[in-house]
Amino acid sequence: MITSKSFKDKTLMITGGTGSFGSTVLKHFLDSDLAEIRIFSRDEKKQDDMRHQLNVNHPETAGKVKFYIGDVRNIQSVRDAIQGVDYLFHAAALKQVPSCEFFPMEAVRTNIEGTDNVLHAAVEAGVKRVVCLSTDKAAYPINAMGISKAMMEKVIGANARVAAGKTTICCTRYGNVMCSRGSVIPLFIDQIKAGNPITITDPNMTRFLMNLDEAVDLVMFAFEHGEPGDLFVQKSDASTIHDLAKAVQGLFGDTGTKIIGTRHGEKLYETLMTNEECVRSQDMGDYFRVLPDGRDLNYDKFFVKGQVETMSNESYTSHNTNRLDIEATKKKILTTDYVKDTLEKWNK
Repeated sequence: MITSKSFKDKTLMITGGTGSFGSTVLKHFLDSDLAEIRIFSRDEKKQDDMRHQLNVNHPETAGKVKFYIGDVRNIQSVRDAIQGVDYLFHAAALKQVPSCEFFPMEAVRTNIEGTDNVLHAAVEAGVKRVVCLSTDKAAYPINAMGISKAMMEKVIGANARVAAGKTTICCTRYGNVMCSRGSVIPLFIDQIKAGNPITITDPNMTRFLMNLDEAVDLVMFAFEHGEPGDLFVQKSDASTIHDLAKAVQGLFGDTGTKIIGTRHGEKLYETLMTNEECVRSQDMGDYFRVLPDGRDLNYDKFFVKGQVETMSNESYTSHNTNRLDIEATKKKILTTDYVKDTLEKWNK
């Protein structure tokens, strides 16, 4: 349960609130001292499903959750929903790499323009703190989704500078969230259920692994410690896709593997902090804080003074972080409710 005193009698709004992250936030925040939680999204079916689940499973607290149909692409719909909001978590995004490759302008409209709409509406409405969710694919991006998220981070930084003193805007960047919508572990399990071999893009590919609860913890850490323009990342474990597949098969059964090659826009490894960001980073225990670049457009003074150190020798990637073996990966994926619940039904 979230116990931050900052939430007492306040209103929290979550954009993209019917997604995997929003659902997990609700699990953590329903019993908090928040007066109201606003779910903002464009899918009425998912909102209706969430509303019914809350009424059945949490009848005593379901009343504090309010639902708003809208789209971050439409700033007026955001303005209508954001009045009276104290805090905002911005999770609405297009997140699928292949689909963004084929429809890059859709990623621009949601991830870049949508974020700018949300932040402008938040500042206009006097929202006190905004935490935005980004992805490791924004660091050294090679695909449309990552590029749109990298630009989203630039939009966040620009708005944070302008809004400083009025609305505190900061950002989190995280790796693969296990069992979130569209992630690979549920796909592996479905393939095993059907008796088919697991399809692997590249056995040597590495990915950061975190669960949804850790994603919420990261956002909470940013909420409590963030200053305008800060970027927060969690120190995360990683595994190869080969070991991840073997870990899933160790739990659900070995149906073999089939290597299909990388999909559109995929990297061999992901980066949570670039070389340049590592120079500006602070070690905060379980997290890194990347301070914003405080320089302005008056470059003459920087030319006269000079700036020697611009990057570190190494970025923070899924190749050089702590690497989990198959058994450790198995333990890691068992921290997700999806795997635990599916395994329980599997063994009945």
